[in-house]
This record gives sequence, structure tokens and C-alpha cells, in this order.
Amino acid sequence: MKISLAMAFSQHTPPEFIRDSVQLVESKAINGIWVPEHVLFFPDYASTYPYSDNGRIPGDPEGLLDPFTALTYIASVTSRVRLGTGICLVPQRNPVYTAKMVADVDFLSGGRVDFGVGIGWLKEEFDNLGMEFLRRAALCNEYVDAMMALWSEGVTTFEGPTVTLTACHFNPKPIQSPHPPIYFGGESDGALRRVAERGQGWYGYDMNPEQLAERLPALDSALAAAERTRADMRLIVGPNRHPVNAETVAAYADLGVEELVVPLGASSLEKLEARIDGLLGSVG
Repeated sequence: MKISLAMAFSQHTPPEFIRDSVQLVESKAINGIWVPEHVLFFPDYASTYPYSDNGRIPGDPEGLLDPFTALTYIASVTSRVRLGTGICLVPQRNPVYTAKMVADVDFLSGGRVDFGVGIGWLKEEFDNLGMEFLRRAALCNEYVDAMMALWSEGVTTFEGPTVTLTACHFNPKPIQSPHPPIYFGGESDGALRRVAERGQGWYGYDMNPEQLAERLPALDSALAAAERTRADMRLIVGPNRHPVNAETVAAYADLGVEELVVPLGASSLEKLEARIDGLLGSVG
């Protein structure tokens, strides 16, 4: 079982602490670092955050570093750890610029990007960006298709409902071929169809082993409809609020999970190291 960390960096995180913390992470038996995305937060919002009991984002954050900016910086001070977006809100971004950022970070990092993708939940963020919240699932599909076209070798053309690319050069291409792996987040039937139709894996979030087991038949059904099986993809889980220990890791592994992305942070390097060592020790 690979263990990765979900780490959030904000306006309160000094750059030198980011550098020192990710270098510490790389010195441990940690597979990768996944960073979240929100360009806007709101003191009041009607949208319901799906991974908390009260429908609000824990901690009421006010800002985050852009994931690709953060990962570029992390790439420059590390050499081994994987670099994941956990997750990138694809339908609220211009797909050409997103494809460019993914490709550039992959190029600069020597092929270390894991592209985690989601459709988002915060309607107020979409509204303030002038993006269509109710069409975000369809836009996500189209934007990912356009990005895959841009990452392909040679001159790119693409025609979709909202995206048209006339013959154009797009470089550099990603180091990973045919492109960085795409891991779709979300637990709905629609999300699982995105995994089956376009993904290299599923990033299930805030799921304990029992909840994961309940959703796997739906994933298998979606994969069968796309003439694929779980052997064609990777299964990644972000436990979030659920415990990570030797027992739960074994249960996740029995269900086919290859990687756990565990939230972990600290206010000092000493505390961070102690928490990493405690995590690695607890999973055996």
C-alpha cells in the first residue's frame, strides 16, 4: 500500500516552511503530495460541503495556493515524490490553460504529476467566476477530452460543444505518455462513469472500507459498460475523517486500494516529522 499525504498551503504558510516540509516528506517512505484547489472562499454560502457533518468546510479557510503554482514550487525542491492535484476543479477553469499547467509541471518535474479531477460543489465559486455550475459535469468531460487532445503528439485540433481548437501547436507535451494519469474524484454514479469512460483511476474521498465496498459494484458496472475492468485502473482513497491504522489499511488493500492519501499537516517541522513517523508506524 502506498501512502501519500494531502497537504494544504495557504497565505499563512511561509515559503521556506513549504520547502522544508516537502523535503522532509520526501525523506520518508511517502509516495506523493496532493494539494487541493479553491480560488475563492466565502464567509457565508448556501452550498453544502459534502464531507462534513454541518455542511461547512472545516476550519473556514480563507485562501489556498493555486495547486499548480504550489506543485511547481514543490517540484523545484524535490526529486522523487509524486505531485497530485487533490482535486483540480476542471469545469471552472479554462481547459487550454489547465492543460498547459499540467503539462508544464509534468515537464519540469520529470514526469511526476498525478492529475486528480473533480467537478466541484461550491456554487458560489462558479458564480463569481462566471462559470456554469449546473453544466459542470458535461463541461468536465469536454474539457478533459480537449486536454487529452492537446497532450497528444503533433498538431492539435478539437471540436466540442463549447471548445473549438483550430490546428495549433501545444508544447511542451507531458513527460508521461500518453499523458499524466487522470484520477476522477466523486462518489456519485456520474463520477464513476467519468472514471470508467476517461480515467486511469478513481480517487474516492472520505470513505471508510465499508463505504468503499458499497460503491465498488457501481464502479464495476460503469467499467463494464465502458468495456473495462478494475484491472485497467488504479484505486486511490482519501480517508479524510476516517481512521488510518494497520486494520483499516489491510481492509482497504483487500478491496484493491493501491494508495491512501492521508490529510496531514503541522505547525512545525518537529511536529510534522512526529506525525509522519506515527502514521507510517501505525500502518505497519
